[in-house]
Amino acid sequence: MYNFLLLAFLAGVGFALVAAPLGSLVVWRRMAYFGDTLAHASLLGVALGFAFSILPMYFSVAIVCVVVALLLLLLEKQQAIARDSLLGILAHTSLALGIVVIALLPNFRADLYGYLFGDILAVSWQDIIVIYGLAVAVLALLAWNWQKLLAVTVHAELAKVEGISIQRQQLLFVLLLALSIAMAMKVLGVLLITAMLIIPPATARPWSKTPEKMVILALVFAILSVLVGLAASLYLDLPAGPAIVVASSVLFTGSWLSAR
Repeated sequence: MYNFLLLAFLAGVGFALVAAPLGSLVVWRRMAYFGDTLAHASLLGVALGFAFSILPMYFSVAIVCVVVALLLLLLEKQQAIARDSLLGILAHTSLALGIVVIALLPNFRADLYGYLFGDILAVSWQDIIVIYGLAVAVLALLAWNWQKLLAVTVHAELAKVEGISIQRQQLLFVLLLALSIAMAMKVLGVLLITAMLIIPPATARPWSKTPEKMVILALVFAILSVLVGLAASLYLDLPAGPAIVVASSVLFTGSWLSAR
């Protein structure tokens, strides 16, 4: 009877496994708006996937997110436009383009609300396989480059002196972020993905003395948010994705009040 809840929980845990370390890097690098831009671009990936019949949808979303991430890195080097302005322009342009393309598709039958806010309760076993497959790939690459990514995050110039390629690590990071957003598209939707990347690591930050402890605590808070959000969705008849984010925000508030 509650098989859909088990699938939803597994999907949430799968994303939490990736969101904890990646979200911690996003928080340390102050790149929340970067993640938000890629999340907005994922709707354009959905629209193009339907337009060109690309299945499963993860592929088109991942491709668009990677292209937007590379475009951001390229435009940032020009230094003609401030970074926050550039991120805002690309985020809203890609989101608007996605909605326009969807409006032009005559045979579009998908639930746009589900893509905006997620539909975690509709996750299938095939989705679980894709989510955990991508999670294993992302975690393997993160583990392989963790010390280099940390070095670039803490002090980029010192990392460069030590022989670490800053551009290569930056490219790897944005590619992993793009893959993770493609993974979470069906779970949380365009408008909520960045929240789960940012809030659990921010919740763990006051209690963490090392990067690794912050990642572990962020994972615990993320899984707890999934549990509480799904329970609230079941007993209070709330939309599951927003309920998970609200639960995460409550944990964040409690964490910072306790720490103070």
